[in-house]
Amino acid sequence: MPNDLWLIDAFTDSAFGGNPAGVCFLKKPMPEEWLQSVAREVNQAETAFLIPRKDGFDLRWFTPAVEVDLCGHATLASAHFLWAKRKVKPTGTAEFHTRSGVLTARRKGEWIVLDFPATPAVPCEAPPYLLDALKAAGSPAFKSAFDYMVVLEKPAKLRELKPDYRLLGAIESRGIIVTAPSDEPGVDFLSRFFAPAVGIAEDPVTGSLNASLAQWLLETGRAQAPYVARQGTALGRAGRVHVSQDPGGAVWVGGGTVTCVRGEVAL
Repeated sequence: MPNDLWLIDAFTDSAFGGNPAGVCFLKKPMPEEWLQSVAREVNQAETAFLIPRKDGFDLRWFTPAVEVDLCGHATLASAHFLWAKRKVKPTGTAEFHTRSGVLTARRKGEWIVLDFPATPAVPCEAPPYLLDALKAAGSPAFKSAFDYMVVLEKPAKLRELKPDYRLLGAIESRGIIVTAPSDEPGVDFLSRFFAPAVGIAEDPVTGSLNASLAQWLLETGRAQAPYVARQGTALGRAGRVHVSQDPGGAVWVGGGTVTCVRGEVAL
């Protein structure tokens, strides 16, 4: 029996922007090998797999190479799918059960916003090869639960960055966040994300990195919520991430979503 398989652009208001994710809605659990094969076939940075349960949905994320513990843009795309298919009420909350705990999504005007677990980045000694790979000698380095982060002072250096992927791939980490202040109107901070260790050279827009970046920006006073972060690649694909904070201190990460392809995958 076929299962829905959509391609959805996340963190964008227009098609072919932001970051594309596959979203596969399954009627029953499938073997891990099958999930990985589908993700390899879809060949996007992430493919999300949804399975309904009494208290929400099970959600898993796969790159073409491995399963990962957390993915923001594919979660945003999954929430978009659920509302588009009317599997969650328009004013309801989508609840996802994942390897990183329970995540929630809700609609806020034209956007979908995610409540992500805080993964604050703390100062650290840069591991071997990191700064060399980024040609960023002397730049401060940080470490979150998933990624390393390097802070540049000049946005032009971030845009012009051509990392050594061979060296980055030798670093034991999901990925590398590189960030800098913004010189663009309406944008507060810029970032790029490299993850060759999990099969992604450069990711256009990575929602989950903002769980680290937002905490660091807010705690150090470099930004105040709400703010807008822009992430893009050297090839020009980019998107915007809207970050807000509720009175209790929780950080919400959100953006627009657009369906590009609707299809099915046969079991």
